[in-house]
Parts: sequence; structure tokens; C-alpha cells
Amino acid sequence: MSYEAKFKVWRGDDGAGELTDYTVEVNEGEVVLDIIHRLQATQAPDLAVRWNCKAGKCGSCSAEVNGMPRLLCMTRMSTFDPEETITVTPVRTFPVIRDLVTDVSFNYQKAREVPSFDPGDAKPGELRMQQVDVERSQEFRKCIECFLCQNVCHVIRDHEENKPEFAGPRFLMRIAELEMHPADQADRRNIAQDDHGLGFCNITKCCTEVCPEHIKITDNALIPMKERVVGRKYDPLVWLGSKLGIVRKGQDTPSA
Repeated sequence: MSYEAKFKVWRGDDGAGELTDYTVEVNEGEVVLDIIHRLQATQAPDLAVRWNCKAGKCGSCSAEVNGMPRLLCMTRMSTFDPEETITVTPVRTFPVIRDLVTDVSFNYQKAREVPSFDPGDAKPGELRMQQVDVERSQEFRKCIECFLCQNVCHVIRDHEENKPEFAGPRFLMRIAELEMHPADQADRRNIAQDDHGLGFCNITKCCTEVCPEHIKITDNALIPMKERVVGRKYDPLVWLGSKLGIVRKGQDTPSA
């Protein structure tokens, strides 16, 4: 079964642009990315869109559909009324290059600023862990870097001036992943707060709501990191223990 759907697709570049109307065929079982590809093949050969796997695992086809940040390849046409006009626009937080393609280099810059895994003095092959040891940090490894969480975070979406000081939820989650890893020897609480702007986050959970991998970014990464930072900074016994070197990483706030 097929039908004709009405689309509004943002066309333009970093200078200017507008929504352009299209009427395009939709077949049963298709996703929005299928329709964008059909537009390219039949009506708009110069329409720019970024995509790769079409399986919800590369994170490339991030856009906003009817104002909601989504992966185009995971947004089924069956979720919309056939009479509904579907609007597809680029993610709003990052500069437009052309049409639905945005410049997400901000995210790669922030990724480079996060200190890498630190095994301490352990040599290759010496680290030993059980599954229970990595369950907390393993959830965060599901991230496909679609940057939808970065897109909806109002700290950077609505305040361009915050970008130099704030890494955003994706990379604060990366810091939390390393901080909670049992084999990582670095203490990342200070850099989370001082270098990557953890204090800017006011835990609205908008990042969690749009995550296509259903990672509980706020509850399992950002809030525990805030608890660890606060525990170290304001608990006098923890502060004294850290000065004396008798409190090990992650043990000052057991709940986090």
C-alpha cells in the first residue's frame, strides 16, 4: 500500500534558507530517510543529507522531524497520519553547512579535550575484571554519537557563549564512563567540574529523552558525577582523606 505524503524540507546553506514543499510517494514499511532518498532520486538531486548505515548505529542521519530531534533512519512513516505534513529540518544547535547537513566539529573538539583511559602502571594483558565491575560504565559504551543529546541540551542550544566552557552531555558521560571504570586510575572529578562545565548541567533530562540507545544519561552518568564532585568538595572528612591520600577513587561517595 502506498500513498502521497506532504513534506516540508529545509533547503539552504549557512547564509540563508527556507522550507520547501514536496509531495512524495510513501510505501509501507518505509522510514523518513527512505523518503529523503526518494526526493533526491526524483525531485531534488542536490538535496544534501548525511547518512551511512541506515540501521540506527552510525548516528549520521540526525535531524529534526516535526521539531523533534530524531534519527531519520529510525523514524517510521507509519507513526505519522497520512494526511499530516511532515517537516524535516537540520539539528538546530550546530551551524548549517547545506540543507540537512550541519557542522558538528564542536563535538570532535570536545572529544579531544577529554583525557583518555589511564591504566596506571598496568601493562598490556595485566588488567583483570569481571562483568560486574564494568556494568555501570558499559551502558555508556552504547553511544553512537548521533549528538542528539548535544542538540537538545539548552545550555549550548540556547547559549552559544557556553560552548567554550561546557562539553555537553555526551562528553560528560564519557568522563563518567572513565571515572566509574574500575581499571582507570585517573581522578576525573575536578576536570568534570572545572574544565568541562559539569556545574552548568541542571538535570532537565532532555538528553536522556532523545537518546536512540535509551541510555539514562542524566540518572546514571551526570547525577552520579555531580554527587562525586560535591562529596569531594564539601564533605570535610572526604577532603581530609583525599589530602592524606587514604581515600581511593570512587569510594568517597558510595551512592554514586
